[in-house]
Amino acid sequence: MSVRATARLRAVADGRGCTVLPELESDGPLALRRTRAAPPYAGVTLVGAMSAPLGGDRLAVRVAVEEGARLTLGSAAATVALPGPGPATYDVTLDVGDDAVLRWLPEPLISARGSRLAMTTRATLAPTARLVLREEQVLGRHQEPTGALTTRLVVHRAGRPLLDQRLAYGPDAEPGWDGPAVLGGHRAVGQLLVVEPDFDDKKPAARVLGPTAVLTPLAGPAVLVTAVAEDARLLRAILDEAAYEIPGARGRG
Repeated sequence: MSVRATARLRAVADGRGCTVLPELESDGPLALRRTRAAPPYAGVTLVGAMSAPLGGDRLAVRVAVEEGARLTLGSAAATVALPGPGPATYDVTLDVGDDAVLRWLPEPLISARGSRLAMTTRATLAPTARLVLREEQVLGRHQEPTGALTTRLVVHRAGRPLLDQRLAYGPDAEPGWDGPAVLGGHRAVGQLLVVEPDFDDKKPAARVLGPTAVLTPLAGPAVLVTAVAEDARLLRAILDEAAYEIPGARGRG
């Protein structure tokens, strides 16, 4: 039996230099838990309460970070897409207000053999909002082929499009998805997006970050790091190293 579930979170500045969470609503396999964070940030961890997403599931996470609030949101473990009677969907919606900061840093998504998942992340940012977003996909568990996975990352800032990126892997993807011009035999792929209003004045320049990663400035105050690696551990190391080099990527007050 498929599951339909939506978890909701709202973060609000309390006027005293801290962030409070007036709405923290778990649903089905999506459990939101408050975690410790250094002020002015609030911390929340998404905990999988059961195996999900299975084929046929419809899961969603809705996050609103209101004006002046600071939120770090992560997950307790990797999300594993598992086979089932039909394709699954996982939709994440992020709304970030003026002078607000969201650090969305989930653990990797693993596409297990036989699974079919479409995952979409949509972020809507106010003109002075800041966002640090990390996405990591692992194509198959140990020594197994990947399932069918499509991901889409859509970001609008100040009412205008900033990024719209779609990636596809596995048996439903176009031929060449795992060829030398795309993955080159690697099994892990990830992105680090940093949206920083201060980049309007000076933005990091495009450059290669080692043999399997690149930093690309976007047409706005943002940069995107894209990387591939042999496994999740190496991918995280690449993205963490990139974060140390990008102003604003390591968090701010």
